[in-house]
Amino acid sequence: MRVHFPLSALALAALTACGGGAASDSAGNAGAKSAAPAASAVPLTGKVIEITMQSNDKGNYFEPAKIEAHPGDVLRFKLVTGVHNANFLADSNAGRAGLPVAGPLLQLPGQTYDVALTFGTGKFYFQCDPHAALGMIARLEVEKE
Repeated sequence: MRVHFPLSALALAALTACGGGAASDSAGNAGAKSAAPAASAVPLTGKVIEITMQSNDKGNYFEPAKIEAHPGDVLRFKLVTGVHNANFLADSNAGRAGLPVAGPLLQLPGQTYDVALTFGTGKFYFQCDPHAALGMIARLEVEKE
């Protein structure tokens, strides 16, 4: 998983001065860098599927909420408004191994993080942890080419 923080140097300096810090890993270790992903048996195709995460008068939602993809594609989660993440919960994906870890809570518009589809084919479900009870869930179908 790759997290992108589109901040200017001035904005980053302001955040740091106000008590904010560098990006953190999924365990919350400030300043940590993501470890290089292990070599995957599934080659990445380079196809990036963008999924926006939004909060507005329509509610909290992923757009699109139904995604069709292939092994090796990459899901790019992009924050538009609100505070959101994406989590492929084990209990929503029974019998599935190798699911990605819960994504970080994105807080600044334009932030993104990527999930490579290297965990098999079939139907998968993911949610925004803070807004799952409000219906912020989505379905992913990974099909063989």
